[in-house]
Amino acid sequence: MMDFDRKKIVSFSRVGPRATFGLMAYELAKNIDNLMVLTADVSTSAGLDRYRKQFSDKYLDVGIAEQNMIGIAAGLSSEGYKVITTTFAPFQTMRCLEQIKVNLGYMKHKVTMVGLASGLVLGTLGYTHCCIEDLSIMRSIPNLTVLSPADCLETAKAVESSLNHNESVYIRLTGTNNTPIVYENDYEFEIGKPVEIIKGKDIAIFATGSMVHNSIEATKILKDSKIFPSVINIHTLNPLDNNAISKIIERLKLIITVEEHSIVGGLGSVISEIKSLKNIHCKHISIALPCNYDVSGEYDYLKNINSLTPEKIAERVKREFR
Repeated sequence: MMDFDRKKIVSFSRVGPRATFGLMAYELAKNIDNLMVLTADVSTSAGLDRYRKQFSDKYLDVGIAEQNMIGIAAGLSSEGYKVITTTFAPFQTMRCLEQIKVNLGYMKHKVTMVGLASGLVLGTLGYTHCCIEDLSIMRSIPNLTVLSPADCLETAKAVESSLNHNESVYIRLTGTNNTPIVYENDYEFEIGKPVEIIKGKDIAIFATGSMVHNSIEATKILKDSKIFPSVINIHTLNPLDNNAISKIIERLKLIITVEEHSIVGGLGSVISEIKSLKNIHCKHISIALPCNYDVSGEYDYLKNINSLTPEKIAERVKREFR
């Protein structure tokens, strides 16, 4: 596994998750002879222009043909290649869902799929380009691992780890450039293992993707009210260590789940399923996007009206914690 110093972490943060993915692919291609990256006309958007020029024999742009991209990826995988596909999240997931189900889930050809700009970051383009359904959809496919990195360091680690994982992986990228840093230093990333970033008492905030940083910031606001939640980064939605989660939950009065995703089928649903399976009873509040297609707008505006800012998260915790 690669090591990342503070300078590299800051550099990743400045360029954002999409460019971090492209930079990571470039570094991996130097040492992985059988790597193939497939895109659907998104070389620049995925930060892959340098990769495309340097490793043209390890790159294929299929054009705006996402279903074909998955079919080609499955074929390359069957011949021993380590394959990464990428395009914007709604097209990487929903446009080619049957091919993902059949070729990757059912036939078990191993491919890493990177969904660019998921969540609300492309809000000015409306809900054709916003993606609030992908966690729900992708975690319902058997034999498919679903990752949602908290920051750019974790994005780089997720990409590298996915290539050595034993099944296909979907990596959901949220946020934009100048992404807030969650991990100031390198750490050991392990698929399926939740990370307790802040250890508190009585309350736990489970967050994923872009909302991990916002949840950390919310705890700083809550200190003034003498409320000290734990913050747990759920970077893996499937598979998740149910026992680790249940051990955290069973000692709590209140849990909050926070995600830049629909309230249906995402992190809130994952935690609810674990509670039901383990027969754990504690109050659970889900902060997520409503299951409807609302107004278009700038990224910060959409996060604010959907209560996904640190201030709104802190307000909700204070209201619920009696």
